[in-house]
This record gives sequence, structure tokens and C-alpha cells, in this order.
Amino acid sequence: MEQGADAETDGDAGTGTIETDTPTPDPDAAPHDDAERPDGHAELASLLSNEDLLLSQQPHSPEREAVFVDDDDDRDPDAVFPQSVASGGPTAEGVILWTRLAPDAFDPDEPLGVEVAHDDFSESVYRGVVDDTDRIRAHDHVVKVDVDGALDPNTEYRYRFVYDGVASRVGTCHTLPEPDASPDSLRFGVLACQNYLNGYYPALGYVAEEDLDFLIHVGDFIYESGAGEFKGLDSRSYDDRDIDLPSGEDRVQDLADYRYIYRTYRSDRFLQRALEEHTLIAAWDDHEIANDIYWDPETDAPKADHPRGEDPEFMTSLTADAIHAWWEFVPARLGYDPEAESLQDRFQLWRSFEFGDLLKLVMTDERLYRDPPRDALPTATNCRPENEPPGRTMLGEDQLAWFTAQIRDSNARWTVWSDEVLTIPFRLGVGRASVFPVQGGWDGYTRERRYIKDKLQEFSPRNFVTLTGDMHCYIAGYKKTEYGGPITERLFDPGERVGVEFMTPAVTSLNVAEALGMTDGLVGRITEPLLRRFVTAQNPHLEFFDSHHWGYSVVEFTRDACTYVAYSVDKHENSMAAEREVIAAYRVPDGEVELIDVSDEYDE
Repeated sequence: MEQGADAETDGDAGTGTIETDTPTPDPDAAPHDDAERPDGHAELASLLSNEDLLLSQQPHSPEREAVFVDDDDDRDPDAVFPQSVASGGPTAEGVILWTRLAPDAFDPDEPLGVEVAHDDFSESVYRGVVDDTDRIRAHDHVVKVDVDGALDPNTEYRYRFVYDGVASRVGTCHTLPEPDASPDSLRFGVLACQNYLNGYYPALGYVAEEDLDFLIHVGDFIYESGAGEFKGLDSRSYDDRDIDLPSGEDRVQDLADYRYIYRTYRSDRFLQRALEEHTLIAAWDDHEIANDIYWDPETDAPKADHPRGEDPEFMTSLTADAIHAWWEFVPARLGYDPEAESLQDRFQLWRSFEFGDLLKLVMTDERLYRDPPRDALPTATNCRPENEPPGRTMLGEDQLAWFTAQIRDSNARWTVWSDEVLTIPFRLGVGRASVFPVQGGWDGYTRERRYIKDKLQEFSPRNFVTLTGDMHCYIAGYKKTEYGGPITERLFDPGERVGVEFMTPAVTSLNVAEALGMTDGLVGRITEPLLRRFVTAQNPHLEFFDSHHWGYSVVEFTRDACTYVAYSVDKHENSMAAEREVIAAYRVPDGEVELIDVSDEYDE
């Protein structure tokens, strides 16, 4: 597991006493206010301003209706639209519609039609034509169309593209409610970590069949390798899932490699179906760029687990290429101002969505601005916030200020943080022998995390829920102001509960059991409950843990409760015959920070 458990060390276990954090001198100061930091990201910002990034095209009105006529019954739509269609970036009046034309079907003299309808296409509510063929060709034949302003709020539509008499597969998209609306409910599918080389995607086939309003992907949509890294003792080979990068290398080298990976992933029919059926709200994590990427202030450049990860010039260029390809192949609506001076102002992955007065969704970027991992053993003492070197950050100064303002200003019944890595403590061991093993998560940034939880306590949103991924596990747990160890937390229950956290599992990526050779047969059946009890015993704030399965989760918000249902799906079966089961289900009542096990309600 190349990314993993996050933790906070607010107390020490096994001594029978409760230890609390030593407060910073100014409790209102951000954890990096006292540090001298470089301007940062200047070269990456420059590269991105020089890139011809694929901004959404603005179609013009059709001059002839024949553009929209599907008149060729003999041509397979997959031959013209090999990655099918997708929608994302919802607003109250529109979405971004996405497709890609097959290069051998591309004719620079042929316009591309796009249309949106309530049901069939006999009466369309929107029609437009894209004929900027130079831009289409320049961006790997990808087309993104923004229909913001053309649709009604909180409405489901059908859409398709038509090219040279061939219609694409039909997709379904959904707009946001109006800001002053009061929706009764919202259902999100939540996905993470879908390593194409480490399993099949029947989980995404089940996601396509779910009754959802939107699909949230918290990161690792792709993995940047073609050689089968990120596997463990129980990992299998999948001979029909090869990736041969254009560069001939095992790890990505440039834009052509990233584009090839996206094309390959999006050729999977289960992934296509999930994106056809649901409007996507997407973040990224590290593998969209490179494993364990962070920002090195000494070189003012990214570093990562990559054969050339120590080369600042190469890594800056590679990161720009990764962002370029992500923007092309993911239908996301991001702020982009090529004239702005700073990267934060020029390009922002971090953004928020409002679903009337029911829910506010806040998404953060935890890769472009994070500092290097701490140069210390991750012991309970070293990981305490007061022992962390000053000035370290996960979010960066601007994003942290924006994020805390989003929490402060939220009037929604449910405030939801779409986060890339686990924010609550994850401990292994007892007492001062405890370690917090994965410093790439919030356990490596405990000073900034303490600042955030203090702000949560201060602002007291009505209900606060974190949705996260990255660890390739299922988790349901409490976000608290203080944590004790395995003994003190049970005896004295230090700290106040300020929210809950739900982790969605990996679709296919390496989990703990697979890494250690504990997934199959009798060994799997024995170790599954043992690992669950082992982890929750050392982390009493975790109500549930599982790292023996793969799948997805569905999180529903109503005016009365939030319900998390976690599914496992057999990734070894490349069909809808793959077994699916409910691993866990928890409900949080409105106004209470209480995880109620409701798994029995979802037994299949």
C-alpha cells in the first residue's frame, strides 16, 4: 500500500493518563504563519500558462439540422467515440459534457454536434455545434462542452454527441439545485484508487446501476505506471490489462504517456458505464501525477517516488503534463486564469458545491502545496503537533484560509469535506511504542490538522462529515478535538466529537490483506476479523475498519440523517457476475455525532 493510514497523536496510550496538546502561542494563527516560505510554484505556474490547456468549448448554434441525424446504422458508436461520454462540473444551470473522437474517424471538415434532452432526442432542450477542429486535434481529439446557462436546476437530462451521422452512447447528467432550494435528499457514489493493472472494474458496473444524484471521485483515477508496480504478495496478473507507455519506460515521462493511460483506463466498459450514468465531481490524489508527490521548498519544485523524482526540472514539467492530461480527460470545472501571477490564483482544484440548504461539499487539493514528509521516526512523541517543525503545511496558506472560511460560512444542514487522505488518527502499537505509519497523510501534518479541528470546534457546523480515500480501506470513525490511546480513550473519552469520517475503499488498488498475502481462502477468513479487531482496538475512535475487500460506497444525506453503505465487489471477475455484498452501513442522525450500525438493514 503506497499511501496509507493517517493519524493524530493527541494522547498517549497505556499510561492511564490523558495527555493533551500544548497550545500554540496564538491559537488563531495558521500553523505556518511564523515560517518564511518561498513564493513557490513559479515555474509550474509558468508552464501551465504556456500550455494550450483544453478549456471547455463554446458551441455555436447549428446551421443545419443534418448535423444531429443519426443516419448510419452500420457504424459502431465505439468506433467513433472510443471512450464514450461523460459529464461533470455541475452547476444549477448546466454541466460540462465530455467525449473523445477516434483519430481514424476524425475529419477536420466535419462538425461535431452535441444535444441535450429530457427523454429521447425528438425534442431537444439544447443543441450546439463544435467545429474548431484544430483544437480538437491538438488535445488528443478530446472535446469538452460547457452548457452552463442552458439547463434547469436540479434536473436530470439525457445527452449525446453526433459525428458524421453516428451518435455516441447516450449519457445522463444532473444539475445542482438552486442555492435557496431545500432538497429532501442527495445520494452520492464515492470512488477511489482504481489501478487498472491490479484488477477488473465490475464495482463500477454496479455503480452505474445505483440510483445516484452525483458521483464523487476522491482521487487516484489512474496510476502512473505501465509495469505493474504497487502490487503485493497476493496480487494477480491480468493478461488482458496491459499498458505499454509510448515512451517505452515503466513510469510516465511526458504528456503522451499520461494521455495513453487515460485512454486505456477509459476504454474499460464498466468505467464508461459509470461515467455515462452519473455526473462526476472529481478531485485528484498523487497517482494522477506520481506516487507520494509533494512540494519541495528548497528546490521550489515537486518531488515524488519516480525514477527521476529528484530532478526538479523534470518533475516540474511532468507535473504540468499530468495536470494538462487530467484537465483534458476529466470533465471538471476549475478556476483558471492564465494571467494570474501565482499558481493558486491561476489554477485551483479546490472548490465547493452547494446543494441548496441541505449540503455544502468542500473539496481540497492535498498534493500541490504539501511540504515534504517529516525527517523523523513516526513515533507518538515525534508526531505530536508541538514537536512538528514549524511552518509545515498540507494545504498551503491560501487554501487553508479558503477552507476554514468555507466551514465558517456554511449554513447547510450537512457540511461535507471531500478529502484525499484520512484525517483522523491511525495508530499501531500501545503507549510510547506507538507509531503512526503513513506520514504522507494528515498524521504527517498534525500542527495544521490541529488548527483545522480547532476551527471546527469554533465554527461548529451543524453536521460535519468527511469523505476520504487513499488508504484502500473501509473506515467509519469520529473526528474529535482530542484523542487518547487505546486505554485512555476508552476509560476517559477525552475530547469532543466534532464530526464523522467515512473512507471509501479502493476499486482495485493494493490493500493491506493483499499486500501481506492474506486475502484468499481460510487465511482470508481468519485474518479479516483479526485485522479489524486489531486496528479498532488500537484506535477506539474508529467504529469500523476493513482492508480485505475492494469496492465502492454510497453516502446518502437527508434532512434527518447521513447514511454510509460500503460495498465489496470481487475485482477478479470481469463481469457483472462478480459477487457484491454489503461490508458495513452506518447512520448519523441530524444534530448528533453518533455512528449507528445499520448493516442489518442492507443485508442482500
